[in-house]
Amino acid sequence: MRILTGLQPSGKLHLGNYFASIKPMVELQNAGQNEMFIFIANYHAMSSANKGAELQNSTFEAACAFLALGIDPAKCVFWVQSDVKEVLELYWILSGITPMGLLERAHAYKDKVAKGIEASHALFSYPVLMAADILLYDAKLVPVGKDQIQHVEIARDLAVKFNNNFGEILTLPEAKIAENVAVVPGTDGAKMSKSYKNTIDIFGTDKQLKKQCSSIVTDSTPLEAPKKWQDCNIFNIAKLFLDESGQAELKARYERGGEGYGHFKAYLNELILDYFGGARSKYEYFITHKDEVRDILDIGAKKASELASAKMAKIRDLAGVFGAF
Repeated sequence: MRILTGLQPSGKLHLGNYFASIKPMVELQNAGQNEMFIFIANYHAMSSANKGAELQNSTFEAACAFLALGIDPAKCVFWVQSDVKEVLELYWILSGITPMGLLERAHAYKDKVAKGIEASHALFSYPVLMAADILLYDAKLVPVGKDQIQHVEIARDLAVKFNNNFGEILTLPEAKIAENVAVVPGTDGAKMSKSYKNTIDIFGTDKQLKKQCSSIVTDSTPLEAPKKWQDCNIFNIAKLFLDESGQAELKARYERGGEGYGHFKAYLNELILDYFGGARSKYEYFITHKDEVRDILDIGAKKASELASAKMAKIRDLAGVFGAF
């Protein structure tokens, strides 16, 4: 079964990004039971990022980060969205059959505008481009969070409408909702998010990581007193890195007393460095080997392009796009 997912190059990756989306995706890839198609969604990022050099740099950094965290081009097709231009052609063809009302009901658009993002056409038509991403490659499953389910449903609606109008050619996708996805608290206890400025970044410097761990909000329980691990932001982040035995040991430390929150913050800092040590080294390698990263992405784009080109040839013919006759 073909599984497709797109990852936006939206700044520095943090623990929330990793545990909620990247880790489950890498596990799917490594299971080896499905065809994995993974792309960096830089066209999508343009709906909120308008600085060319900044977007170009963040796309490169995202490629380095995803490779460092386990995306394996030998086990999946990995490319940059803009390297396969057919997606824009399908986006336009699908736009011709997309009812305005369908897009006007999109929750994500309303939410982003409410948060102050400019109401551009790119933002409004985002679901149509996402549908093109999915339908171009005959993806059957699309892993998404609950906020993106509606976009997959829109892709299905457009596939049905196109098939009814022109012939059965587009595969109807299904949303794959990951169960038990970790909700990672930020340094203030709210959901970790760049917009809340409460993140712990994976590839920051040692100094930055220590500062972010030190900024985790705690209560004023004295050093010698027992502490409640259930309500502690430090514990709720640390447990993501620990098995049952490790969690039990940390709970016991909280309940014994004699250690302050500074000790637990230092412990969390060590956990993060240990867990991501290999990935951080790989990231530094890829950052300094730009040509190698470009080669990896070019190979992925070639594979994706072969499929996209063949699919678009059939779609053009059915849609009546002028060509040989």
